[in-house]
Amino acid sequence: MNSADGAAVVVGVDGSPQGLRAARLAAVEADRRRQPLRVVHAFIWPLLRVSGGPPAGGPPGSGLRQQAHRIVSEAVDEARATVADLPTTGEIIDGAAAAVLLGESLTATMVVVGDRGLGGFTSLLVGSVAIQVAAYADCPVLVVRGADRTTGPVAVGVDGSDLSRLAVQVAAEQAAWRGTGLLAVHAYRHPVAARPGDMQPLVHDEGALRGEEERVLADSLAGLADRHPQVPVTPQVVHARTGPALTEASRQAQLLVVGARGRGELTGLLLGSVSQSVLHHSDCPVVVVRAPH
Repeated sequence: MNSADGAAVVVGVDGSPQGLRAARLAAVEADRRRQPLRVVHAFIWPLLRVSGGPPAGGPPGSGLRQQAHRIVSEAVDEARATVADLPTTGEIIDGAAAAVLLGESLTATMVVVGDRGLGGFTSLLVGSVAIQVAAYADCPVLVVRGADRTTGPVAVGVDGSDLSRLAVQVAAEQAAWRGTGLLAVHAYRHPVAARPGDMQPLVHDEGALRGEEERVLADSLAGLADRHPQVPVTPQVVHARTGPALTEASRQAQLLVVGARGRGELTGLLLGSVSQSVLHHSDCPVVVVRAPH
């Protein structure tokens, strides 16, 4: 295992079926990276001044903290059953789930989290913990959702920004580890008039516009064949909104990789509109990549 620097894949678990699924996918991810797996459960009750010990008169082994130990133990067993002999440790950390996982992201190579766990509001497509961790983590975040596939390409969204180039690198590594190809998707729409209140499409040359968008994609993929010669790359330029285009690509992909914020996104958003869209609608797990601090 490549663990001399202490780096590990971290997975957050909460006792939900989705948390156990995250533990399984995290185990496979750690095995691909030849790194250990760290299973973490955030124990929020001390912050709320609730005792974690057994209630008065309760049986031995009862209580919230003992329940937390069972949650971690079950997830560790699930990971070890998924990948035999994988170095796996578990820990209970006092704190809120998002804060605990963000702290773990400072040293992790990847944080894995379910798209919704226990206590998630059913009206939300993706839980707030997944959104917060994906928005602020210091490492790539794998959000477990959609279908688990071992066939199909790794898809990546490309918009020509520096962050999307980083997403391409992460996606190419994933494709190499998985022994599959890379589907690089660049979506564009017709430019609109800049005058306030006038949202009519500008007069344009469709051929010239598409040629420019193809160059944006080609520039973002430059040098990829030298770094990952074993990964076949399929460039795809589509005239569509980016979120729906990537959601469509996710229907055949085993993984979708996006930057946390793309070109032209409002800086006040927790996540960019595209990354939020795919977290809500992707048909496969999603990796969200942020710019390194």
